[in-house]
Amino acid sequence: MTAEAEKALAPAASRRNEKVGNVVSTKMEKTIVVEVEMRKAHRKYKRIVKSNKKFYAHDELNSARVGDVVRIRETRPTSKLKRWALEEIVRRSSLSQIEDAAKLAAVEAAK
Repeated sequence: MTAEAEKALAPAASRRNEKVGNVVSTKMEKTIVVEVEMRKAHRKYKRIVKSNKKFYAHDELNSARVGDVVRIRETRPTSKLKRWALEEIVRRSSLSQIEDAAKLAAVEAAK
């Protein structure tokens, strides 16, 4: 196989930026706030410095919960602040599992 044929068969690499962070807020409809921690070496002192930044991301199904670790992908502007979309939920929070169990118990008790 030639190099050109291998490139044609390989999936196209996405040029969009991706970030992984924690969900901080889900109070809006179809929108989550994701806090991403960035670690960089200081230019002069070479010490690792942490900085946090919040991103507004579109969550069509309202599936993410506070505390979940999610991957977001850059997209065209959806609103004034939203320029990211929820790609996948990497890890569910134990808090969200407890909330779901409590909701199921409340529904069964109401029956």
